[in-house]
Amino acid sequence: MRTLVVAAAALALLAVPAEAQMGGGKRHKSDDTKSTDQKKQKADDKAYQEALKRIPEPKEKYDPWGVTKKPSQ
Repeated sequence: MRTLVVAAAALALLAVPAEAQMGGGKRHKSDDTKSTDQKKQKADDKAYQEALKRIPEPKEKYDPWGVTKKPSQ
């Protein structure tokens, strides 16, 4: 009997992480959550675009192979 209880407890402990990975049955969001997510996404996109505009243009073109070139003799 004791072995059966230990085995059942072990199975229950193994099933908990699997349920957590599946989302626990909260797959369908309500409409309020969707509209909030859309507003947040729009705000994030706007902030991203503004941040891109603040990056200065480089004065000269970057050459990734520039350090590998040998000096001319």
